[in-house]
Amino acid sequence: MTQVQPKAGRKEWIALFVLLLPLLLVSMDVSVLYFAVPYISEEISPSSTEQLWMFDIYGFVLAGTLLTMGWLGDRIGRRKLLLIGTVGFALASVAAAYASTPLMLIIARGVLGIAGAVLTPTTAGLIRNMFHDEKQRQTAVAIWTGGLAGGIGLGPVMSGLLLEHFWWGSVFLINLPFMAMLLILTPLLVPESRDPNAGRFDWISSFLSLAAILPIIYGIKEWAANGANGTRIGAIAVGVVIGLLFVLRQRRPDPMIDLKLLRRREINGPVFSKMIAMFCLVGMSAFTAQYLQSVYGLTPLVAGLWSLLPSAGVSITTPIVTILLKKGVHRSILVSAGYIIGIAAFAVLTLATPDSGIWVILLSAGMLAGGLVIVMTLATELLVGSAPPERASIAAATLETGAQLGGALGLAVMGSVAGAVYRDEVVGALPNGLPESATAAIEQTLGGAVAVSGQLPEQIGDAVLAAAREAFANGVQTTAYMCMVLLAAGTVFAATYLRKVNVRPDAVNPDLIVDAPTLQEAQVR
Repeated sequence: MTQVQPKAGRKEWIALFVLLLPLLLVSMDVSVLYFAVPYISEEISPSSTEQLWMFDIYGFVLAGTLLTMGWLGDRIGRRKLLLIGTVGFALASVAAAYASTPLMLIIARGVLGIAGAVLTPTTAGLIRNMFHDEKQRQTAVAIWTGGLAGGIGLGPVMSGLLLEHFWWGSVFLINLPFMAMLLILTPLLVPESRDPNAGRFDWISSFLSLAAILPIIYGIKEWAANGANGTRIGAIAVGVVIGLLFVLRQRRPDPMIDLKLLRRREINGPVFSKMIAMFCLVGMSAFTAQYLQSVYGLTPLVAGLWSLLPSAGVSITTPIVTILLKKGVHRSILVSAGYIIGIAAFAVLTLATPDSGIWVILLSAGMLAGGLVIVMTLATELLVGSAPPERASIAAATLETGAQLGGALGLAVMGSVAGAVYRDEVVGALPNGLPESATAAIEQTLGGAVAVSGQLPEQIGDAVLAAAREAFANGVQTTAYMCMVLLAAGTVFAATYLRKVNVRPDAVNPDLIVDAPTLQEAQVR
């Protein structure tokens, strides 16, 4: 006999939109500092190293604490942890806004990362326990994924608009009204849920997960920014070794992550699928920003506004894939279609040159976002729907940790390949007689070439800029071909490995839903 799952009513749908608030803020904070750097530099004078840590500490800490926060939400209650994380996010936002030294801002950004790690898996876990009907959950997850993607695009634009009228701390204080709304509305609308049989907190596993993820993410990002060396490769190796110790630790009777759960195709399949998508999407996003600013010469604010256009791809494909999923089209077909759209996007990118026009970049970015968000939405929906309700947050945290690793690898590998092509080609195309210091700066990055060209005589500067932009475009084209191959492999993976995978929802356990309506109440709605 098939068990009828309770359907969500009006209260749950309103609660879903409340849960979008923390997602928008967490994703916005990834990119909110991009435009504020000149103002921060003038005010508190960070060194180049301190400036890098201001950017990176948020993502490092967020990635390293996702697993711990996911498990903690399952244990003490997802709504309770969401409220705790909200308060922490608000306080850290105030501390960041009024930081008077670089160290204070770095610490505040680190605390924001910890709070951000609370918000993402707890909201996913709450959705799993609010929407038991599969079709309703498909729509809810699509909205959730769209909110997460939308915040990343809104971050630079919101930052630019605020900095036009206020001081740099305003990019953090904008969080406070939304945090206040979340604190007021969450207890009224969001039901509590937790694992009634959760064991004791495993501090050793928590430490091992942090100690594994941090050096891996750090090593990969430093590799992407400055090239490979012994220290960066060593950091990755240390992280991998500690990661193996973490896995061995999970063989105990009450693990943080149930390794048996990870062996299920409907769990590991989505993790791998989203890693591939994030690899290409994050790496491409970095190139898009450079193209708009350094190749086409747009100001940061104008570039940020143009970069909103690719989000149209998400707004088109997400509703379509939700409708098709409800009509019974198998997830493996839709994930494959998402990858194929991504391949087409990179094919368009291979046409981009310094003279091709901005539409090529924007069309490619829009197609890529639309296609890969299909993959990310379905990966989240499949994993959240298949995870046992009592383990929903840790399952979502596992998915997001894999996504963070995929994004970091995308930046590193695509950045390294494009950088190698750029350096190889720009050296032979530069005019003769340039100062050694100028040549060194030009060979490092396109940004360095743009800066140097403005200090040279006009004719020579134009020649330098043309050579650098052409070399950069060729580097991006090379990575586009590489990603086409990767996405083709992803298409085969989705069509074969995911072909027999379907959501395996567990029976609803009333002990897991503390404040949720009864089945009869839900049916009355």
